[in-house]
Amino acid sequence: MDRSLGDGGMPLLGLLGLGFERYGEGWVEATWVPTDLACNPAGTVHGGVYGVVHDAAMNFAANSAMESGDRAATLTVSYSTLRPAAAGDRLSVRGEVVRLTRRVAFLEVTVGNGDGEPISKATGTFALRRHEESNR
Repeated sequence: MDRSLGDGGMPLLGLLGLGFERYGEGWVEATWVPTDLACNPAGTVHGGVYGVVHDAAMNFAANSAMESGDRAATLTVSYSTLRPAAAGDRLSVRGEVVRLTRRVAFLEVTVGNGDGEPISKATGTFALRRHEESNR
């Protein structure tokens, strides 16, 4: 999991300004300073970019809750943008597992600003593939 710190192994995330910094069992934290690439012509973060950030944070959190070799795949991501953010804003991202079953993980992510106000919130479900089951 340590190799996923930074851009999470996805150069797109780095280009958008997202950097994973810390994780533990079932959670991840990142700093996100949106780049111009993350923004629409009006200068605010494009709605679809939130989807990419939420999905990546959920995936990292799910993987941090499982054994090495287990994998998580997105089934659903639903998010709401509560207030705008712009290029250069310093945002925090926290993703965490709410419930982990044998085959499905339920997750939440919050993107917040420097004042602790939520910018965007998401929930999601991920299908889990357990390493030991794939070897049967």
